[in-house]
Amino acid sequence: MKNVFRYCFLLSITFLIFSCGNADDDVNFDINNEELGQGKDPDDCLGFDDNELLLSIQDQFTTLPGKVSILFKVSDVQGNPISGLNANQFTIYEQGRNDDCFNVISSSESQARISPNSQVFNNNTVLVLDLSNSVLQSSLAELKSASTSFVNNVIPTPETESFKMSIYWFDGEDELHLLNQPSSSAAELTAAIDGITADISNDPSTDLYGAVIKSTDIAEDLLRDSQQESVIGAASIVIFTDGTDQASRYTEENALRAVENASRNISYFTIGLGAEIDTDILTEIGKTASVFAGNKEELETTFNQISQRVSEQANSFYLFEYCTPKRDGSGDNNLVIQLTNGSLQGAVQTKFNAKGFTGGCE
Repeated sequence: MKNVFRYCFLLSITFLIFSCGNADDDVNFDINNEELGQGKDPDDCLGFDDNELLLSIQDQFTTLPGKVSILFKVSDVQGNPISGLNANQFTIYEQGRNDDCFNVISSSESQARISPNSQVFNNNTVLVLDLSNSVLQSSLAELKSASTSFVNNVIPTPETESFKMSIYWFDGEDELHLLNQPSSSAAELTAAIDGITADISNDPSTDLYGAVIKSTDIAEDLLRDSQQESVIGAASIVIFTDGTDQASRYTEENALRAVENASRNISYFTIGLGAEIDTDILTEIGKTASVFAGNKEELETTFNQISQRVSEQANSFYLFEYCTPKRDGSGDNNLVIQLTNGSLQGAVQTKFNAKGFTGGCE
């Protein structure tokens, strides 16, 4: 669907993006044909241009007497999450069995709204800290301060049970150590960080690849737990290190394969410190975004940069709801949601069944 120019343009962007601008892997620069979740491209009869924004449907359901609810994630062509949208930026199109094409449904008459998604969506952040000997001896105070800022920036106010963070740390042992279990309390998480001491580790080596693999397993488990509760889940893994893998328990290939094969609702962020890191590897692991601090004085700034991206990622999931004019007996109806954000637009098509629908929806 895309022309050659667009393909080349997007391909060139991938080589230009660096540091915080790494692309979200769950977009893959193919927003007009892939990764639409439960949706698909809008019908040609609408005459829309190629998507410049991706609306990836995560879940959808209907509620009597006539409410349609769609949970989706919004990204731009570079894979960057789009947060802060409101219902007025969306246009609803419906096509019933008697319609040749789609009809616009008034947003005001249908009471379209962006609703709190806490009942159908859980977000977890997994913060993974390198506490090998080099960090404990030279930059522990700065790491604790940066991590505290990260927690305070990412945990929403007021706190909500649908948004939690857990903290783990690694050294040279074949274990990802739990510092604090998933919590929505910033005070609890920052207290755990404050309790880190210079003698916390018994192995001065660095098992970076093991930390990548194990944190991926933890994030996958969190998503499965959400699924069992009939809730959509998303997770962000944030890994900090000041060096390369020294323990050699796992291979680079193993670690990168874990990232590549992970659920598309897991985002990866990496933060590197100092001259001993391998920026290429950290960029591959941190496929959503990577930042690097040249010295410990820059550490808090880099953590703050990532905290902004993590928050944007979580807030790019929307629960869009409206009251449809379709009624019982109309059967399956096609639905297109179009988003306009500045000069950019994107749209996705799905369908719903109006069985049992009547008036009175609010």
